[in-house]
Amino acid sequence: MAHHRTDRSVSIQSILYRTDPGAVRRTLEALDRSAALGTAEGLGGPVSVTLGDASPERVLSDEDLAGFRERFTSLAVLDYQFFDENTGTAKGHNRLAAGGDSAFIVTSNPDIVPDRHALWRMLALFDDPATGMVEAKQSPIEHPKEYDVTTGETGWAATAFAMTPRDLFDELGGFDEQTFFMYCDDVDYSWLVRESGHRVVFQPAAVAFHDKRLGTDGAWQPTSAERYYSAQAALLLAHKWSRDDVVARVSSSFESSETPEFNDAVEEFRRREQEGVLVPQRDQEHAVAEFRDDGYYTTHRYVL
Repeated sequence: MAHHRTDRSVSIQSILYRTDPGAVRRTLEALDRSAALGTAEGLGGPVSVTLGDASPERVLSDEDLAGFRERFTSLAVLDYQFFDENTGTAKGHNRLAAGGDSAFIVTSNPDIVPDRHALWRMLALFDDPATGMVEAKQSPIEHPKEYDVTTGETGWAATAFAMTPRDLFDELGGFDEQTFFMYCDDVDYSWLVRESGHRVVFQPAAVAFHDKRLGTDGAWQPTSAERYYSAQAALLLAHKWSRDDVVARVSSSFESSETPEFNDAVEEFRRREQEGVLVPQRDQEHAVAEFRDDGYYTTHRYVL
C-alpha cells in the first residue's frame, strides 16, 4: 500500500561500537550542515540524531555530548543511549526507532560523512508514494549493485546510509532482530519493503563518504566476527526466504571450508533449526528474493 506523506521531519540513527569520538564529531558536523541547509531552503526538517552505544563502555562522555549540542545547533535533537550490551545492528536500530517520532528514519553507519545535500535528495524521492526505501551512493567505494539508471530502482538497499518512512518501518515490524545480529538485516528489510508493494531506490545524487578500510591488495579486510556473522546471516536469510537449496549449498561449502568461522556459522544454524527458533519461511513463489550463484543478492555491475 502506498503512503502519502506531508511531514518531512528526519531522524538519523547510528549504532556505535568502540567508535572513535572524533569520527562521531565528523559525522555530526556533516549532519548539522545538512540540517542548516534544509531549514534555509525549506527542503525538510527538523533533523534529529539518535546514537545508540553498543560498546562495552561508553564511547561518549556527558562532556562530549554537551560540547556537541553546544556546537551543532542546527540539529533539533541529539540523543545518546548507552545500551550496556552489544545489541548488533538490527536490535539496536529497532530500539532507537521505537523512541522516535520523525516521519522518516535514516540508518547510518558511524563512519559515514554525508554531503549536505544527500538527505534532501533522498527525501525528494518520497514525493512518489510508492517509494519505500532510498539508499545513498557510498564514496569512494560505491556498492556495485545493479540499479535502473532511469528510475534508480534496485534489488535491495544497504543501510550504511538509507532512508525509509517511519510508518512503513513500523508496519513491517522494523528489522528482524530475532534472525539477524548484523549483516543481511538490510537485505531482508529491503525485500520486505518490496514485498509490501513499495520500491527500493538507489539515489546516486546523494553522496555519502564511507570510511572503509582495504588491504594493500585492494581487498576487504574482514575481522573474525565479520566473517562469522556474515556467514551466519547468509544461511538465515536463505532459510527465511524459502531457499532451502541455497541453505544446503552454502552449508556444504562452509562445512568443507578451513575457515573456522564458517564452520561455526553452520553449527549455529543447525542449533536454531533443531530448537525450532527459525522464523517462518516466506516468499515461497520466489517473487521477491534473489539468490545468485555468485553469492550476491542481486545482479552486480562490476566485481569488487
